[in-house]
Amino acid sequence: MARCESLTTAAWYGDEPLPLEVPKRWRVTTWWPHTPAPLSDGEIAAAFERPIGQAPIRELARGRSRPLVIVDDLTRPTPAGRVLPVVLRHLADAGIPAEAVRILVGTGTHEPPSKDAIFKKVGPEAASSCSLLVHDHTRSLTRIGRTSFGTPVVVNREVLTSDLLIGVGGVYPQHTTGFGGGSKLALSILGKRSIISLHYGHPSMEGSYEVRNDFRRDLDEISRMIGLATSASLHVDASRRVVRVTTGDTLRHYQQAVGFSLRAYQAPLPSGADVVVSNAYPIDVSLTFMRSKGITPLLHAKPGASRVLLSACSEGVGHHGLFPFANGTRFQRPAHLARKVRVQPRAAAAKAGGLAVRRVRAAVSERRAGTASKPAGQAGVRPILLYVPGQRPGSLPADLPGMTLVYKWEDVLARIADEQGGRDALEVVVYPCAPLQVLDGTAGASDRAVTASTGPTDPSEDTDTPCSSS
Repeated sequence: MARCESLTTAAWYGDEPLPLEVPKRWRVTTWWPHTPAPLSDGEIAAAFERPIGQAPIRELARGRSRPLVIVDDLTRPTPAGRVLPVVLRHLADAGIPAEAVRILVGTGTHEPPSKDAIFKKVGPEAASSCSLLVHDHTRSLTRIGRTSFGTPVVVNREVLTSDLLIGVGGVYPQHTTGFGGGSKLALSILGKRSIISLHYGHPSMEGSYEVRNDFRRDLDEISRMIGLATSASLHVDASRRVVRVTTGDTLRHYQQAVGFSLRAYQAPLPSGADVVVSNAYPIDVSLTFMRSKGITPLLHAKPGASRVLLSACSEGVGHHGLFPFANGTRFQRPAHLARKVRVQPRAAAAKAGGLAVRRVRAAVSERRAGTASKPAGQAGVRPILLYVPGQRPGSLPADLPGMTLVYKWEDVLARIADEQGGRDALEVVVYPCAPLQVLDGTAGASDRAVTASTGPTDPSEDTDTPCSSS
């Protein structure tokens, strides 16, 4: 066996190294993000002194007394605790003590975080001095109007009692709006009615990285309506260390933040790889969110390829009020289809028709497969092998759609050997932080690719350049 370079697992719950032993004849290519070196506290503070499109927070806060800071929850890897001390210093410079600052954890329709989880997100300084609040999408809400798209804006009441709204979030690929962060942070503090309208009122981008879409424009309107005028956008590396902070006007600085993501996290599709390994870190806290954020590389694997997903699932199944996984009720699917038909009848009908055709074709293929064996490497799409390091058998639901739970790495290797007909000279592609990575078919070989024969390079090498506004 030869050691593959170490990955990282268990975001928020140790951020632990995960070394993987692989057969010597495997040719492993690992696509690291091309991120600069982690920022020091001083460099983070400096980012707040050069906001885009507006004055620093201390200037915006003068004469104010009721600031509210919105942060994303633990389903996102944003280390808000690294930047909140800087925000508090700016507010103190404006005469606002930390005791007067409220921090609202935006959960959208996710389950409320534990007290320990909140402390992890905001860090010790904010946890010990500020008022900590958790959004509930079903209560303590106020409707303030509609957007030009017809979306009802029902928002957490704390927003209306504040006189300065500040956002802290991260910029990560997101299938509905191209990327999360920016004005999408506003979605995390809306009522369920607004969240449903946003998700079902706009066609999904189906994995596109384009942020110029109606879902995003709708959120931009909501951001202006609630007064989310200033925010900080963070980028992290493959070990969840902050490598970039962009601050200022929420709408104006966001394009630069997205431009950085498109460059720094770009990686090619797995194309002809025999084995595709996708690490759901740093969005691997639960089954629900690793499934929505970490499987993208596996969806592009060739037929017959072995597909491996790594995820710690430290919080177990997790919860999403609109799109549950492994813990939805029997009414969830009918409710989803009803919303799609009500909001997008033509698109829903076309999708249903296409699904029916695919199911018929799959049934025919399975029947043929039962009477004629296929040579190695020519099989259809294989179930995802979900490796959950640190978990014990029985800790997660055994019946997961399209996935096979595996608790030991050696068992993963054994299953791959079986799927590949005993071949050991395999082409293997590894995505060490799949939820951060931007996949396309144009990225060619570069120094971001690390093969088993050359050994790892330093993924934190500083190569930062000015961001484009595209």
